[in-house]
Amino acid sequence: EPRRIVLSTNSPAALKMGTQQLIPRSLAVCTKTKNPTQNPSTGSGPEPPYPGQKRASVPSISVQEETEEDGGGMLKRNLRNMSYRAAMKGVGTETEPVSAVPALKPVLEEGSAPPARSPGRSKRTLGRKRVQKRGGSFKDQPRLYQEIRERGLNSVSHESDEDLLEEPIPEEPSPPGAAIVVQSYRPAQLTWSQLPEVLEAGLLDTVTPEERKRQEAMFEIITSEFSYMHSLGVLVRCFLRSEELKETMTQTEHHHLFSNISDILAVSTSFFEALEKRHQENLLIPDISDIVEEHASNHFNPYVSYCSNEVYQQRTLQRLLNTNPLFKEALKQIERKPECGGLPLISFLILPMQRVTRLPLLLDTVCQKTQACTAAYGAATRALKAISKLVKNCNEGARAMERTEQLYTLQKQLEFGKKKPFPLISASRWLLKRGELHLLSSEEAGIFRKGSGKLCYLFLFNDVLIITKKKSEESYTVMNYATLDQVSVEKMESTEPPSPPPVRPGGHLLRVAMERDSEGRREEVVLSAETLSDRARWVTALTHREREQPSGTPRGDLSQVEVTRAYLAKQADEMSLQQADVVLVLGEEDGWCWGERLRDGERGWFPQACARPITNRTAVECNVRRMERLRIETDV
Repeated sequence: EPRRIVLSTNSPAALKMGTQQLIPRSLAVCTKTKNPTQNPSTGSGPEPPYPGQKRASVPSISVQEETEEDGGGMLKRNLRNMSYRAAMKGVGTETEPVSAVPALKPVLEEGSAPPARSPGRSKRTLGRKRVQKRGGSFKDQPRLYQEIRERGLNSVSHESDEDLLEEPIPEEPSPPGAAIVVQSYRPAQLTWSQLPEVLEAGLLDTVTPEERKRQEAMFEIITSEFSYMHSLGVLVRCFLRSEELKETMTQTEHHHLFSNISDILAVSTSFFEALEKRHQENLLIPDISDIVEEHASNHFNPYVSYCSNEVYQQRTLQRLLNTNPLFKEALKQIERKPECGGLPLISFLILPMQRVTRLPLLLDTVCQKTQACTAAYGAATRALKAISKLVKNCNEGARAMERTEQLYTLQKQLEFGKKKPFPLISASRWLLKRGELHLLSSEEAGIFRKGSGKLCYLFLFNDVLIITKKKSEESYTVMNYATLDQVSVEKMESTEPPSPPPVRPGGHLLRVAMERDSEGRREEVVLSAETLSDRARWVTALTHREREQPSGTPRGDLSQVEVTRAYLAKQADEMSLQQADVVLVLGEEDGWCWGERLRDGERGWFPQACARPITNRTAVECNVRRMERLRIETDV
């Protein structure tokens, strides 16, 4: 049973959001009220609702516990970046003494009768009533971009658009005076259909269902851009302009950490203002595709510079967290501020990358809701091409910067000794995978003992394999190398009889044959990986050229997964994923998946635990069609 949390009018969330909030009735259960008991030690205040309860000093709106089963729609705070979590391990949150927690009384809803002009809306009116009470603008109480999820990204939903807007809520009578216990609640994003001015104008009676869905898709781009702009503003005001934080680092480190984020905020503000003006001029939005195309083509270039700096940004943040206690403490103090929502710095720094990769999917949703062979459809596809070109430039900029710097670094670290030097630096070369394996001769493989053999360190590029001996973290002696067109690989099974588990795991073998090595001779080596997944990943990387050829298996027959929590790649052969990404699974091994991301075709490994399978055949086929259309229309 999930942990139950009692609503309190004194909680940080209540103090921030207001002490009276309407919530869906299905998310609350009634409990018997208890008389407050006096604390013997203090003489006042009730006991916590459950043992060990503490109240965090950081306001928290979402109270959902992340589980493997139901974590699909949410990202638990501080889980946005895995490597950052490791760097921040040990950083706690100070707590305040628990004070009196009065129970909230259920608020009776007024005007239960639905508007006569639209009986179809009687299924759900909670959101609209809440909107009308607070003025009806999505700008009244801005939410951080990290806390929302655009419906346009939900390409695998098994529900219709109507269901997403109006899901039925069972009514259960509750005894008067009963306390309300929240099970799990995340405020819904305001939709176009919930705007008071739309309801008052009676537009829902005059527009077709298809046009209503198109309006919702365009309005979501506007509201999500406002949330994104709001989060960027928090990043600039609280982090970039913090003198306390700036004093803990050098000017170069400060530039690497924040890059041109001020320029990103400026272009986002300009973009939102143009969208908002169009919306204010026309309650029924004619189109926003021309605005998207104009800004993507002529104003969004700062995104390319920001994404190209990502490699320096990530490295600088990790180094400061690991080696600079003053920085770490100053950062912790800023992250505790209410306006930061208890979220870590990295969740703000990666926002431009997230936003720029989500825009094509949101534009594609507009395309899907627009009638084909119309001027509006043509404008939407042009906007989609423009924003997709921007994403491609961002990806290439980040990749080129990272690859070039990596090659220069490795060229200095590799010592060829008596071997013929290999010119590593090339614009067409990049690292596919690196890591340690046990090296054996072919004769030793037949009588292999787990943990035996000498350690070697492999560098696998897209065109050459280099086998080295590691001298230190920054020095490697080259033992042999060969171009990949001269390399073949196959899995081997050890002939060792079953035995008790050894102290050192291993024994997953692969044979690598080099027809022409650095000396022009044929050499064959046997390598041993620690795990089955490690061996599978090396085999996949060594045979990447063959795997790039089109597969005979129809894409619709391949299994698909939806990413339930973001994952940041830690090795060259891994793939970074965002929540709601859809991935074709091309292979699985020992808790890891080898897949192809549908939105851009990038391939890589990722943990099986961060995704869930898509079993609905209609959704699978819809995703494949969407992928094929996107790649044709955007030239991805």
